[in-house]
Amino acid sequence: MNHPQTNEVMHGLAEDFSISGRTPILRRPDEYDMAYEDVCFPSMDGVGLEGWFIPSYSDHLVICNHCVSGNRYGYPGHLEPWTSFGGIEVNFLPMYRALHDAGYNVLAYDFRNHGLSGSGNGGIVSLGLFEYRDVIGSLRYAERRRGLSKMKTGLLSICLGCDATMVAMKRHPEEFEHVKTLLGLQPVSARAFIEQTSEVTGDVNGVELSDKTIHPWTGIHINGLSPITDANAVRMPTLLVQVRDEVTTKPSDAETIYDNISAKDKKLVWIESTTRRVDGYNFLGEHPELMLEWFKAHID
Repeated sequence: MNHPQTNEVMHGLAEDFSISGRTPILRRPDEYDMAYEDVCFPSMDGVGLEGWFIPSYSDHLVICNHCVSGNRYGYPGHLEPWTSFGGIEVNFLPMYRALHDAGYNVLAYDFRNHGLSGSGNGGIVSLGLFEYRDVIGSLRYAERRRGLSKMKTGLLSICLGCDATMVAMKRHPEEFEHVKTLLGLQPVSARAFIEQTSEVTGDVNGVELSDKTIHPWTGIHINGLSPITDANAVRMPTLLVQVRDEVTTKPSDAETIYDNISAKDKKLVWIESTTRRVDGYNFLGEHPELMLEWFKAHID
């Protein structure tokens, strides 16, 4: 019999992977001395998406796709009721500032059911199965906007954003013909996340319990919430970055995703300095050299 507290943990994880809990946008680019423009554009299926365009001085553009439960700013994990991941704030603005200062124009936006963007698909979060349409919407916006359409473009896709990017590449590879490169930060499979948590809690039925929660809410089984099979559609130069010993998922998940990427020019870099997944989301803002070196080599 499962312990009631274990049931609560599994139910909470199932909810995170199924239903969006919107979080506030606490910071803006001008607080980091960056001029910006509030922008809005439609997803591939018409859902209204809200974002920022942060101009710089080159013809290079990086489109940023954020993590699950977060938004274009990050995640207010230092504030209640969002402190369950260690009480740590995720702040993408230093990452944008590093890109901006290096000459990259930045387009960052909120996925459907996140931040200030519109609602879609009944509020369901699907680790990319619906959100891929937003990735394509951002690409189409950049291609059609005067001044951006000729820019050399790279993608910075985080967690849900990376999963959604891979799904989009699988379903509509023609939309990515002009994209130079992908930097993927911590893509994830729901099953690996829940298996790891089950091991920590000692619950041998954690995956089954979570699936019984996720499927009635979403119509999607837990094994469908993964980018593994979609990764083989990734043919552009790709860098994956992942916390190696994070306590919430397994390194083998990132390794499997990486192994399935079809690109000949690919690299997997492990973050060794922490065991907390949330620290990985702040890593490129705190250590931008890896990101800037990759984009310089593959966008310039």
